[in-house]
Amino acid sequence: MEEPTSGPEPEAPGIPAAPESAQGPGEPAGPAGPQPLGVPVTPTGRPAVDAALRRLAEADHLPASGHLDMYEDVHRGLRDELASLDQQPGPPAPSATTYDNRS
Repeated sequence: MEEPTSGPEPEAPGIPAAPESAQGPGEPAGPAGPQPLGVPVTPTGRPAVDAALRRLAEADHLPASGHLDMYEDVHRGLRDELASLDQQPGPPAPSATTYDNRS
């Protein structure tokens, strides 16, 4: 006996069926466009770093073509800030003078 050729196709094991949509053909499903990630930013106490991290939120308002330039600019700023830590004065370096305590 032959199986009918019309009707819904059976689901493949382990693959859920696609939900039926209320939209008509050609209408986009879901929200219109990308949504912000909403990643929380914890202040670091370093103004330049905090400004760079806040700037990452601008990616939510840029077209994808602008993301790379913005990310590179933020990365450059963070790298410069990290490099500036090496330029700040710290405790004096140990003296190269040796003392002879053989008196």
